[in-house]
Amino acid sequence: MRRFMGFAGLSLTSMVALACLAIPGGAEAHSASDAYLTLTTGGSEAPGESTIHGQWDIALRDLDFVLKLDEDGDGRVTWGEVHRKESAIQQYAYQHLAIDGGPGNPCRITPVRQLIDGHADGAYAALFFDAVCARAPRTITLNYTLFFAIDPSHRGIVVMHRGAAVATAVVSPQNSRIDLIR
Repeated sequence: MRRFMGFAGLSLTSMVALACLAIPGGAEAHSASDAYLTLTTGGSEAPGESTIHGQWDIALRDLDFVLKLDEDGDGRVTWGEVHRKESAIQQYAYQHLAIDGGPGNPCRITPVRQLIDGHADGAYAALFFDAVCARAPRTITLNYTLFFAIDPSHRGIVVMHRGAAVATAVVSPQNSRIDLIR
């Protein structure tokens, strides 16, 4: 397990650019498999349950590979096809993500909504969720395994906002369990 602390001086664009440089590239014409996970907690929370808000952007082309979103096989994934597979997308994604608030402080992930978001390399399913922990976590441990079993080159770009503090990480099959903040 590795710990990643925030880099307040780097913009999200800079962090993504640095992460992309660390990903081995080939001569292939398609984009690398990446997903973007943004987590936000409140600055100072009262004792009791604590909520972490999340947005997880997952490329539709990657989801199509495992869930066959393109039902008619025309090479295009439409909103209707995505909408019909919304529960399958959520089930697949959330079985590959766990958030823990430390010893005795499990966090349960509750889906909120799902939209489509455009990125420079195509359309992404934007999964919004809340991770509700028994109490405010001092350390947040993330266990991320999306697509690792089928694509060892997949990377998850993680940004954690906690008040003014920002923590960043890149998760990979070799680094799938990380502590984001302390």
